[in-house]
Amino acid sequence: MTLRVGIIGASFARKAYLPALRHVPSVEVVALASARLDSATAAADAFGVPHAYDDWRTMLAQHQFDLVCIATPTDTHAAMSLAALDAGAAVLCEKPTAMNAAEARQMRDRASELGRVAVLGHELRFNPNRKLVAELIASGAIGEVRHAHIASISNGYAAPDARPKDDWWSLAERGGGRLGANGSHQVDMLRWWFGEAKAVMGRAVTMVRDRVDKRTGERWTATADDVVHMVLEMQNAPFVDTFLSGVARHDMDNVTQVFGSEGTILLTNSDERLLLGKPGADFEDVSVKDPNAELEGVGVGIWNVSYVALMQELAEALSQGREPRGASTFEDGLRNQLVLDAVKRSGDERCWIELEH
Repeated sequence: MTLRVGIIGASFARKAYLPALRHVPSVEVVALASARLDSATAAADAFGVPHAYDDWRTMLAQHQFDLVCIATPTDTHAAMSLAALDAGAAVLCEKPTAMNAAEARQMRDRASELGRVAVLGHELRFNPNRKLVAELIASGAIGEVRHAHIASISNGYAAPDARPKDDWWSLAERGGGRLGANGSHQVDMLRWWFGEAKAVMGRAVTMVRDRVDKRTGERWTATADDVVHMVLEMQNAPFVDTFLSGVARHDMDNVTQVFGSEGTILLTNSDERLLLGKPGADFEDVSVKDPNAELEGVGVGIWNVSYVALMQELAEALSQGREPRGASTFEDGLRNQLVLDAVKRSGDERCWIELEH
């Protein structure tokens, strides 16, 4: 059985989807759509995709797909996912799930009603080191988890001219911002490791609001958050502190620390170094190398490499008529979105938010 795949969104498709799909047996990428036909055509030509469109609705109407992959601005996720599901396809949708929990719930419910496989692009669930962290925590290797800390500090949005005018990632009305871009990954990972979030307190703010287009000199206003702080009480971790910034003057990496009664876990993104500390002993390097990093044409970095395993599992699950193992589902997407929405509400109301279950 050959799985027929359609892709909406050209940029991330070229970085992650298309290189990964080259290493998935029995998959044919039939068509690709983007808001700009030149972008769609360039990506299609580079990877031998026979059809390119500047209208995703036309693409869905012209072809029968087994899987539709969506990598577009957040404010389009719900409409595209629902349409693809209604057209008979399974869906892989990028994070954050949607603009809010109401949209995420609609997506979850439609997939369930139609009996379709529907997953989110939380590819780090397929990263070997993060899978090992999950195993270490679940096995009790570090004892009872007492607290955890994640800091992701970067400088990509620091300069006023760092982003082009009306860059959607900088516009709240389009679902941009660090909370959705990075926070959604962190929340999904924390729920995977520590169970459901019980309560959250946080803020998502815009530090660099006044911006200028580097090419034209035109001034414009960013409305999406570029700094996020959230504290979560989890089912199996009483205190998890997460700080995200895109406006530091220096890139300080993404660092994850988990502190247990019998040990400590340290993980850094840039070098993918996973350390395990036990009482009375030096930290031991227990890092696992991802074999997919050596595959031809796969992009550098955990985000691109992890997509190979995600796509392989998704394709295998679809061909066998089952749910993919280990993937973040639309149910997870709703649970993640409830946390993101609560962070915004907490900032507005200056209080802890209890989460529904």
